[in-house]
Amino acid sequence: MSHFAAANSPSAPVSTTRAALRAGLLAGTLDISAALLVFSGLLQKLGPQTLLQSVASGALGKAAYAGGWATALLGLGLHYLIALLWAALYVAAARAWPALRRQWVLGGVLYGVVVWAVMNLVVLPLSRAGRGPLTLQGIVINLVILILMVGLPIAWTTRRAYAGRE
Repeated sequence: MSHFAAANSPSAPVSTTRAALRAGLLAGTLDISAALLVFSGLLQKLGPQTLLQSVASGALGKAAYAGGWATALLGLGLHYLIALLWAALYVAAARAWPALRRQWVLGGVLYGVVVWAVMNLVVLPLSRAGRGPLTLQGIVINLVILILMVGLPIAWTTRRAYAGRE
């Protein structure tokens, strides 16, 4: 039996770290891709560099926008760190509550809403990122992105990691 088959057999223990890494990398990639497509492409609100710098501004404040591509890359790194943390939290919760694995679609949708709420109502106000008021359009766009590109992929990846282990 190959290492891959042994590692994915129902009797093999699930690596929480591996599941969280896969889920976080998938969600981080989908989320930043959607943000770039929507905000830089379709709406033309922010260029790619500025969008990534806006993530870094949570730690650096307005200075992030003067740092060029260096702070944009810092923003990208921070974005993936945040995605990995959200994924690790969901994987840990799904280990404790198997219903999150069985009802992964509902869990993913609700998790996307939770991520939006915590990021927008707790993390951003406590960060150094300045932001304008919440608008209905902004709320809807960001909720859709976080549900489809973060919540559901994290829940789906977690479900797959535990498939056959219920």
